[in-house]
Amino acid sequence: MVNPTLKVQSASSKEFVYSVIIPAYNEENFLPSTLSSLQSAMNSIPYKGEIIVVDNNSTDNTGHVAQKYGARVVFEPFRQIAKSRNTGAKAAKSNFFIFLDADTRLPPKLLQNALMLLEKGGYCGGGTLIGFDSQLPFFADSLVQFWNWISKTGKLAAGSFIFCLAPGFHDIGGFDEQVYAGEEIFFSRRLKAWGKKHTMLFTIIADQNVITSGRKFRWYSSIQIALLLILFTIFPFAVRSRFLCNFWYKRPEQ
Repeated sequence: MVNPTLKVQSASSKEFVYSVIIPAYNEENFLPSTLSSLQSAMNSIPYKGEIIVVDNNSTDNTGHVAQKYGARVVFEPFRQIAKSRNTGAKAAKSNFFIFLDADTRLPPKLLQNALMLLEKGGYCGGGTLIGFDSQLPFFADSLVQFWNWISKTGKLAAGSFIFCLAPGFHDIGGFDEQVYAGEEIFFSRRLKAWGKKHTMLFTIIADQNVITSGRKFRWYSSIQIALLLILFTIFPFAVRSRFLCNFWYKRPEQ
């Protein structure tokens, strides 16, 4: 079996070392902060990278804002997070992929460490722990701490930040487009299995974390979030229903 690391090292035709792929639907308000911090992080490391913003059929100025900050914009008409991520990966011109949410700030050290792990050859990908831009209510904060524990112990990446080798991504078929939420969990498990076959690790970087928006915890009550978690725990196949996954797609009127 050919070691995928050798494919990466020999792929000199690639234009960039890494691609940061950001799925975005109506994110004109959050993108400036996300892209500004991302550019600062990219400028601080010795790797040549590109930014790809996937405009997921936005009705605002998401695409224009992304271009203003130097991102390459690709359009995906079908509203689905997994498909949007896959569309961005198809357009990427590199061997290392970084998936970042549109409302998430990426620290320079985290970006550098992720790329260094991929460059070493012993890692197929991973994620990090998540922090938020404001103090969360007690219940919400407890949920986040519980998730971070699961993420760290179970080696499962949160969707806000995922890094991986392009060969591994393509070999496992990218993100599962049969689900409307939780695609990062399925992706983590499949990439871990792929990495194991190739003697590579999937890891969670625990000494740095991304900072993401806590807006969903402001939009929805603790009871609504608790009921949603119970639903997906009892009926895991609910992630295949767009209607039942509206938490990730429908926003309250502003």
